[in-house]
Amino acid sequence: MSIVCFHAPFGNNTSKRILTSSMPTFLTAEWRKLIMAQYEVAPTTIAPWLPAGLELDFYQDRCYVSLVGFLFDRVRLKGLPIPFHTRFEEINLRFYVVRTEPDGARRRGVVFIREFVPRRAIAFIAKQFYEEPYRAIPTSHSIETTSQSLNVSYSWKHTHRSHSLSVEADPITQPIFEGSEEEFITEHYWGYTKRANGSTSAYEVQHPHWLTYKVQNHKIDVDFETLYGPSFASLTDQTPNSVLLAEGSPVSVLSGSSLPLRPRPNSCV
Repeated sequence: MSIVCFHAPFGNNTSKRILTSSMPTFLTAEWRKLIMAQYEVAPTTIAPWLPAGLELDFYQDRCYVSLVGFLFDRVRLKGLPIPFHTRFEEINLRFYVVRTEPDGARRRGVVFIREFVPRRAIAFIAKQFYEEPYRAIPTSHSIETTSQSLNVSYSWKHTHRSHSLSVEADPITQPIFEGSEEEFITEHYWGYTKRANGSTSAYEVQHPHWLTYKVQNHKIDVDFETLYGPSFASLTDQTPNSVLLAEGSPVSVLSGSSLPLRPRPNSCV
């Protein structure tokens, strides 16, 4: 399978965020204490998940998937809280894409391989409205702060096996620098989904620039094959290229829409 890819450098003016969506807000929440572990993979590894009309987005010629754990808080759907579903963990595996619009604007976004949450209602809503690959499983988290360190961990259980993702970080936040890998990872503002009928849906995620914490140590105990299939089995013993901890912020997820189908640009491998 040929792979479409996008290699323009991140951080220049043409790749900056362009807000063009006029869709109504579907969900508001806070995303907090995001652990994001980046693994370099071959583009062919994620080819089956690439939706139509998109290109892979590379950082300095590296194709990344990210294992992400974070706290979903103060969740409201169309302005209304769902009882017992306003605070929970999410763990997902995602990769990075870009779509070039007819006017030349580039919308950087992410595609999810799988997303885990503990609330069945949230998984159901995400599947119904967006066809996102959500699944409800037991999850938990721990956040401990002292004057010397910030310790964040996410744990979940799948097919009778426990998995965990944790970091120890400096408790003082720091800015994300333009052109950095941290900027590339945290500033993809669109979610894209490969629909069952072969079409692609898109939704915008709005949030301010994030701050990060300097990670001192990390521990990842994850069976990638069990969670995400044999294509990702090698990641179980692979050292991540980087691990970051972002503070996060309030976010708004806008209602989704289907993308018009058009031919993909010339491919590259």
